[in-house]
Amino acid sequence: MKKIFVVIIALSVKQVALSQVADSTKKTSAPVTITGSVDAYYRYNFNNPKDYPYNSATSFTHSSNSFELGMASLRADHSFGKVSATVDLGFGKRAEEFSYNDANTRLAIKQLLVTYAPSSSIKFTLGTWGTHIGYEVVDAYLNRNYSMSYMFTNGPFSHTGLKADISLGGKSAFMVGIANPTDYRTAPAMPKSVIAQFSTATKDDKLKTYFNFVGGKQNDYRKMMQGDIVATYAVSGKFGLGFNGTLQSVKLDIDSTGKFSSFNWAGAALYANLDPINWFGLTLRVEYISDRDEYLGLKTVLAPTLSANFKVDNLTIIPEFRLDNAGNAVFYKNSNGNTKSSGSFILAATYHF
Repeated sequence: MKKIFVVIIALSVKQVALSQVADSTKKTSAPVTITGSVDAYYRYNFNNPKDYPYNSATSFTHSSNSFELGMASLRADHSFGKVSATVDLGFGKRAEEFSYNDANTRLAIKQLLVTYAPSSSIKFTLGTWGTHIGYEVVDAYLNRNYSMSYMFTNGPFSHTGLKADISLGGKSAFMVGIANPTDYRTAPAMPKSVIAQFSTATKDDKLKTYFNFVGGKQNDYRKMMQGDIVATYAVSGKFGLGFNGTLQSVKLDIDSTGKFSSFNWAGAALYANLDPINWFGLTLRVEYISDRDEYLGLKTVLAPTLSANFKVDNLTIIPEFRLDNAGNAVFYKNSNGNTKSSGSFILAATYHF
């Protein structure tokens, strides 16, 4: 009996040891990463407009002589092995505008996606994400100008679908996907669009370029294609340049007869970023829009914007002056009529964690 008892104890000890070894070799899940941001602003338009959108022809700043809340964002990221997921929520008027095709969007889903990377050279993404088109993004703290460009406002905001990111070796990569019509989170029985991007960079990463595309039938009465180029160049550690150029072609069946009319508009913007010291920077954005078919109702626009960035840890204070000069009289002047030009001042603050 003693020998049997000893054998049982030995086997039990061995089993416990093997279990501990097995547990130690199991994959452990990384903790959830929580990040977020908030922003608020005051805007004054020197034309003193009395009606919406208060001479703001671009997104997120439709006010004058008013303190406004922008957006509070909360983002959660988690990964386990080859799989990851992101939930990115926005609260506020900025989130509402961004998700304009959804209902009750003062609380909005900015991004919600899952990814699977079977190898280091390819990754699949399913869900909704911010567009690859353009230089600017919805989160205020990631832009050096607080007001948005015309190209951002009139291009895609987000895509919902399936895409593949493919590494081509070195600094080059390719993305291709299929998505719902632009900015639609749900689109039963609606046509789908093709999205694509080719990106590359120099070996030292000083010059980065992105060639972007989205196109497809949006519904029975609208077809759209857009080609877009983004480039950044680090001249030095204190001075950098950015460029965004875009061309959008739209075909509309205006009278529902099956005959489509074509409209085209194009834009270009140069961003000059100067950071003489670590707590202060300047950004000059000069944007030009050509809208000869008057699809946007503008004809032309030249909009220089100068923004200062004062940084205190994760807080950035942004005083900004902007002048918009359009080919048509699209701006209000007091309550006495319209004018082709409009000047604005913004004082904004962004914080991220």
